Amino acid sequence: MIDDEQLNAYRISGEKVRVVRDGLKENDIRGIVVAWDDTHVLIRRPNRNVVKLDRNYIIQPSKEERIDPLASLDELKSEN
Repeated sequence: MIDDEQLNAYRISGEKVRVVRDGLKENDIRGIVVAWDDTHVLIRRPNRNVVKLDRNYIIQPSKEERIDPLASLDELKSEN
């Protein structure tokens, strides 16, 4: 889960973030961080809609290369 300090840094800077929800790139949510609580984060999309998402999803800067959650799970399984 992403920490409050990182979310606050994204909010203050207005940097676009990508929320990776599953293995499909088409299902990612892109936008800016508006608010958050202990379990959820609000992302404002470019069309001005606000989406409430779980904080356990991968949240990363939009300009960085996408992190594949399925690949990281496969790596963990192969280590064990």
